[in-house]
Amino acid sequence: MVLRNLSVEYRSLALLKCDPQNPRLHTKKQVRQIARSIETFGFNVPVLIDGQGQLIAGHGRVLAAELLGMTQVPTIKLEHLTEAQRRAFMIADNRLTENSKWDNHLLAEQFQVMSALDLDFSVEVTGFEMGEINIMIEGRAPASRSKEDPADAIPESEVKPQVTRAGDVWVLDRHPVRRGDAQSEAARSLLIKGQRTAAVLSDPRYVDTIVRRWQKFTGLQAVHQSTGQTFAQREKEIADAKQK
Repeated sequence: MVLRNLSVEYRSLALLKCDPQNPRLHTKKQVRQIARSIETFGFNVPVLIDGQGQLIAGHGRVLAAELLGMTQVPTIKLEHLTEAQRRAFMIADNRLTENSKWDNHLLAEQFQVMSALDLDFSVEVTGFEMGEINIMIEGRAPASRSKEDPADAIPESEVKPQVTRAGDVWVLDRHPVRRGDAQSEAARSLLIKGQRTAAVLSDPRYVDTIVRRWQKFTGLQAVHQSTGQTFAQREKEIADAKQK
């Protein structure tokens, strides 16, 4: 094995050429996810190109950079590969990553640690959605189920006012949560609109807690589906009314 010195060079996106024979497909959703990651962490992984500026690895990152309006990206030129090696490496770079697996316990632990931190970004930039993350955290330590999770506690009225009213629908980024009867077909239809659900949170008493936890974890604001009012605005409005 020969070790080569690799140098990173910023190149204009206009000079990079996508490989029309690249078998790896990137959906619009995945490109948006990559773009959000770049916005949050920076463009930290250079793309790999051949001697003619054609992409070997990093097609998704280039598409995300274009979506963000970037004009140049870091690149590493691999000129030592033969044509056959270039084609094989393009496949191996993607396939070998797919062959790895998650340690679900340690992954849940990482998310649990982040949930206790004051994040200035949405944890969904990891590529996992909040429903998946909450399920992993909740299922991490079955032995400690007897202990109450402070995040699940219903806030005392004198500390935090009850914000959600019957029939309210709060939109948590792309996920609506509604206070109502989970057994009601009308309530379920209003939320899912014919789509398949990944999880159902049915106890209306926990809506405020769910919304507050989601806002703390993602750094985003829940918005009322009908009025456009944010959860924080409604909360302040109720608190101010109580002080009068």
